[in-house]
Amino acid sequence: MAFGKIYSYPGNFRVQRAQVVAAINGLEVEVPADFQMEQTKTPDFLSKFPMGKIPAFEGADGFCIAEGAAIAMYLAGSGPKAQQLLGAPTDIQKRARITEWICFAETELNPQVLPAFVMCVLKYMPFNEQTYNNANNNLERALKRIDKAVDGGSKKFLVGDELTMADIMVAGPLFFGQGFLIDSKMREAAPGAIKYLDNLAAMPEFKSVFGEVKKCDTRVAAP
Repeated sequence: MAFGKIYSYPGNFRVQRAQVVAAINGLEVEVPADFQMEQTKTPDFLSKFPMGKIPAFEGADGFCIAEGAAIAMYLAGSGPKAQQLLGAPTDIQKRARITEWICFAETELNPQVLPAFVMCVLKYMPFNEQTYNNANNNLERALKRIDKAVDGGSKKFLVGDELTMADIMVAGPLFFGQGFLIDSKMREAAPGAIKYLDNLAAMPEFKSVFGEVKKCDTRVAAP
């Protein structure tokens, strides 16, 4: 029996991060292929997820939770690898460091890759040059921060010697961003960070979910 379902559109990296976590923890999580965005407006969906947002998780036991990071954290704590992914309850500093990187992913990475994608790839929003330039500059800064954290690529993981939620949460938006925004020039400025990401992408837990990570040579331009 499946542990639960995640409702979302296809290819959502916030869902893919949760799928990696589920795989590591041996949890069967379904992602219905026939989900339609119109369902987020139905009374049934809103009764479970009042904000009408995706991704949204519905457990086999009836527990419902929204927000990508919260879903991934819930799955991380729901299986035998919880202490590896989240840190031991007694190791407060390690848990805090993992949480720091999770917050970094949500506040320093997601807000850079998503607006550029919406403006330049999907073209759902009018192009704003300042927003676009800020995204590029902030993303370059974030990659250099990661480069330093992994000591120029000599460290395999952000926290300790094992894969944790820090790596999973950071990898999601950066795997996604490499397809259209993190171009060869940006990669050259943070080679250690790219080596670190390449090593993660080659791990079976990631490869089975994300497949081959695409890399653009030139970042997407203004439409």
